Amino acid sequence: MQPIHTLHDFFARTGAEVHLYHMGRRVEPCPLDVLARFEDSASAWPFPWQGQARLGIVFRFGDLVDPLIWFLALPLDEQGQLVPAPRDAFLQRLLTLLGGNVDRATREPGNDSEIENLMQDNPLAFTPSLPFQAMLHALATRDTGRPASPHLEPVEAYLSGQQQVDWQFLGLQGLADFAVRMDNEAARLLAATLPALPDEVLNSLCYCLEHIAVPDTLGLALRDRGEQAAAAGCLETLCACVRAVGGADKTIAGVWFDELLSDPAACGPDLLAAMAGRGWEHLEDAERLPRFLEQLAAQPQADFASAARDLALIPRLRLPVLMTLREARQDSAIGQRLAGLGQ
Repeated sequence: MQPIHTLHDFFARTGAEVHLYHMGRRVEPCPLDVLARFEDSASAWPFPWQGQARLGIVFRFGDLVDPLIWFLALPLDEQGQLVPAPRDAFLQRLLTLLGGNVDRATREPGNDSEIENLMQDNPLAFTPSLPFQAMLHALATRDTGRPASPHLEPVEAYLSGQQQVDWQFLGLQGLADFAVRMDNEAARLLAATLPALPDEVLNSLCYCLEHIAVPDTLGLALRDRGEQAAAAGCLETLCACVRAVGGADKTIAGVWFDELLSDPAACGPDLLAAMAGRGWEHLEDAERLPRFLEQLAAQPQADFASAARDLALIPRLRLPVLMTLREARQDSAIGQRLAGLGQ
């Protein structure tokens, strides 16, 4: 019997039904082969967050009715590769729990609770924010063929504008289910009702929309609502719309990001964090990325070094970020920040 060296080995050996999800920059499905290549040091983690590969693992053994869920934050090195020792210690603890025999996980009753309790006092475990938890639940129920939560129906009725519902009774889980299961018609109806949504509903909805690909009509409506928020001085709603538009096409999100980056009054640290956190794919642009980093460096309150390091861990942004830093003029905001780091 082959030894178990990785999390991928463990799940393959047990024959568990497994669904992986990125839990860092967005909540979205993660193919098993991505984890396998990452653990074999064949590739860097594609979507790092604060120096970690954050994973939601939804799995089920044998006859279990309800799946188990692990939230693991695996530390990364400066190249975005796995630091193996903490993962190895977790695996060793898991195998010790099973007496060295992974088949016990599927055969013996009661092991599911023991495996679930493995997350207690686990240095790799983390607790996602409530919107991230809601999005994981929405994705997992959809991907396993289960019905959405009962909270979806009133959300659909309210956002379609077809029924009067007190928005204060809309649940976050219902909004997450709506975002995950939204089709083109639902997106069209939402775009039409978006201008009249209370800020409280829009902000909560954007916490969910920021994890999905946003259709063009909805992306344009979100951009317009964000512009209105900017004109009204409502920073929270502006940032919420920026995060949600991060999932729109580059002709919508990229153009809006360019407009915002050309306005120094708009580019506070919160807005820049929204762009980097959910719209990082649109920073993969030869002109937009240097402009973003220059605006970031010009913010005294921003932790420029940490933010630049976090972006550089994203494989597709690593070289462009490093080149931008290397080519920055000494008298630029980036150059002055780099000079300050060297003192």
